[in-house]
Amino acid sequence: MIRVVLPAHLKNLAKVTGEVSLDVGEPVTQRRVLDALEEAYPMLRGTLRDRQTGQRRAFIRFFACEEDLSNESPDASLPDEVAAGKEPLLVVGAMAGG
Repeated sequence: MIRVVLPAHLKNLAKVTGEVSLDVGEPVTQRRVLDALEEAYPMLRGTLRDRQTGQRRAFIRFFACEEDLSNESPDASLPDEVAAGKEPLLVVGAMAGG
């Protein structure tokens, strides 16, 4: 099982508390995790990535194992610790301003 931590506003939208656990087949990639997340929680469609292009939304970031994975290919394998369920994939709402 893959563990995903959502920001508070998306937890509220999905009506979940704590981490979300998803069954994702190999290879475990951002795209496959997001596909599984949107399938399990359809109300999240379009909140993390654009529905037309599939590109990550500008103010959404992905982190795992203390690494920013936001600009990695959506088809790149996630770290082994995430694939094994030892570490979560963190979805973070970024802030803008100065």
